[in-house]
Amino acid sequence: MDRRSFIKKAGVAGAGAAAATTLAAPAIAQTMPKITWRCSSGFPKALDTIYGAAEVFAQAVSEATDGNFEIQTYGSGEIVGALEGADAVRDGTIEMAHTASYYFFGKDPTWAFGTGVPFGLNQRMTNGWLYEGGGLELLNEFYADNNMIAFPAGNTGAQMGGWFRKEINTVADMQGLKMRIGGFGGRIIQEVGVVPQNIPGGDIYAALEKGTIDAAEFVGPYDDSKLGFNKVAPYFYYPGWWEGGVTLMNLINLDKWNELPSAYKGVVKSASALANSVMMARYDTLNPPALKKLVSEGTKLRPYSLEILEACFGAANKVYAEIGAENAAFKKIHDSYMGYRGDGYLWFQLAEYNMDTFMMIQQRGGKL
Repeated sequence: MDRRSFIKKAGVAGAGAAAATTLAAPAIAQTMPKITWRCSSGFPKALDTIYGAAEVFAQAVSEATDGNFEIQTYGSGEIVGALEGADAVRDGTIEMAHTASYYFFGKDPTWAFGTGVPFGLNQRMTNGWLYEGGGLELLNEFYADNNMIAFPAGNTGAQMGGWFRKEINTVADMQGLKMRIGGFGGRIIQEVGVVPQNIPGGDIYAALEKGTIDAAEFVGPYDDSKLGFNKVAPYFYYPGWWEGGVTLMNLINLDKWNELPSAYKGVVKSASALANSVMMARYDTLNPPALKKLVSEGTKLRPYSLEILEACFGAANKVYAEIGAENAAFKKIHDSYMGYRGDGYLWFQLAEYNMDTFMMIQQRGGKL
């Protein structure tokens, strides 16, 4: 082969390589298409912890895709009401909702397991069950029947047990008491004589102030202090046995999910996990100073008595058995969830519980 022939053939080859490079660019671009979704939060923007987790998620998605996948977040009621998120996602009115799955307890009690049920898993156990214990797979079988898929995207940890206008010590003290509490907690506490009231968060203060209700549960020190409940109900009870490890879910329309490139699906999963971690970190950071402030302003902390807790625990088991006898989907998830709880507390009562107990004794002794 002479030099001129070689250069000519090399030139053709080079042109071919350049053409291949040019042709490959659209294929690469197709893996990062421009997509915009709308995400409705189940919470108002004023609650920077819970609503803020949706913002953490959306920002992470945008950053990971160089701004090609944008998720616009909206507070509760801006485009969809807090209790309408599931229907809106199912029907494709919005692409996704960041919300508490147990808001939709009235549709089917099985929805509650996506957030938490009375006397259920704590925050760490919840993550273990969801990520490694088969929980998320079971939930997504259920969610798929509602044309959606879900990923954990936040946790509050164990919540407080609510604000009361008067002190309560026995089950008898709870008879006829009107309490703002919804979902599964309301169903259980009704068994011991309480009259549950379903009131939006923004209306709780006025209801307590006027005496329309006698008590109300919401979240914990940081969020509740923002809403001023301590000004109209001096007794702050604990624990919120109906919310031991409350998970927030990203509920996503299944058709929209299936349209996403695989890379974007991976980003959504990772960004959801980040939001899950960040929300818990924020609550653990913000609740202690908020609680100190509440106590300094006159809030009276009170534990639920053992009598009340045991009565509610028995009521919960009774209700679980009744629902499970009629609802196969509920029983399937319940058995997995509660089985994980049994093993979880078998472990937690050893190293974790004893380490925490010792350190708390040191704190009470003024050594911390």
